[in-house]
Amino acid sequence: MAEGVVARATAVAILDGVLGEGRMLSDFSGEGLAPADRARALRLAETVLRQLEPADRLLDKHLRKSPPLTVRNTLRLAVVERAEGAPAHGVVNAAVEITRKGGKRSQHLAGLVNAVLRALPETVSLPVQKLPRWLRQPLVHTYGRDTVTAIEAVQAQEPPLDLTLRPGFPHPEGDLLPTGSLRLRSPGQLSTLPGYAEGGWWVQDAAAALPARLLDPQPGERILDLCAAPGGKTLQLAASGAHVTALDISAPRMARLQANLARTGLAATLVTADALHWQPEAPFDAILLDAPCSATGTIRRHPDLPFVKDGSELPSLTALQSTLVDRALGWLKPAGRLVFSTCSLLPEEGEAQLAAALVRHPRLTIERPDLPGIDPSWWTPENALRLRPDHWAERGGMDGFFLARLRKPG
Repeated sequence: MAEGVVARATAVAILDGVLGEGRMLSDFSGEGLAPADRARALRLAETVLRQLEPADRLLDKHLRKSPPLTVRNTLRLAVVERAEGAPAHGVVNAAVEITRKGGKRSQHLAGLVNAVLRALPETVSLPVQKLPRWLRQPLVHTYGRDTVTAIEAVQAQEPPLDLTLRPGFPHPEGDLLPTGSLRLRSPGQLSTLPGYAEGGWWVQDAAAALPARLLDPQPGERILDLCAAPGGKTLQLAASGAHVTALDISAPRMARLQANLARTGLAATLVTADALHWQPEAPFDAILLDAPCSATGTIRRHPDLPFVKDGSELPSLTALQSTLVDRALGWLKPAGRLVFSTCSLLPEEGEAQLAAALVRHPRLTIERPDLPGIDPSWWTPENALRLRPDHWAERGGMDGFFLARLRKPG
């Protein structure tokens, strides 16, 4: 294939997997691809998913009937590339070549692809994509239409990359955020950046770094990181000097955590087990529970989520979260503290979970410590933190999170 076509054809195949088979972008291995082609293919697929519905509305003006999925994804990619400023000639030629080499179901449609793309206006502009109805409606009810529109505007942009830094280690140049994370706009190859080999930092969204800071780990404390993988919070806890146990059900994700511990030279006890059946040998001083959730706060970094989820899993997730809160409280020492967090924008997985936990455990107290860089408006009346993607919008936003620190009675 011509230069650039390999990455584009791979992006189309990724889109086929997401939109046709319900696969996540994280399932894509890129085996056999050059690193540059793999990175470009993923970036192209992510960009299409952030603008898919506006691209479809433009394409449908030029299509009498919907083509096969692979051809539509080829057209979607071309439209989005045009909107991103790519030269029309190269975009059209690549789309036609991908279609011709796409097998019996698509090769006869190369002429259609060529005609549709050449009929597009010279300047292609796409509006901001709205969230799917199953998610948008409850968010509008919770936060208001203007806030949801602001969230959608942030999610339409490629997010910057945030790093959590270890004091005293080298790190790349970037923008230091008020909460202490370092934000990079164009990071390039991570393994070549200053401090990577020394374990001086790790990739972690600025919002995702706050649950561990809210827990406030102390040297020598026994701390459990519950549902730990891929491990950014484990690294934070270990860097504090605490004795950390990291528990997760996923062996492949725990392997990633082990690799990150090895790179940073930090130590933690890793346990691959189901938290619903595991029991600790002794109680903990503190527990961080970043519970499984809908991940609706991470769409800016995972634009495939609106297309592979439909909200139907929410009842089972909220039931699991409640069970994990109860089990975690049972593993705490008297006067121990628990941070409960979810990367969700839905109140069922945040504010409502906290209220229900206080009903089940009325002697719990909610603590609101001073956290550097936190806007006072982010605190809820119940002294929990509600983070949204439109916070720091001018800086590139942040992931949506809910987090609260609970103190067990002594």
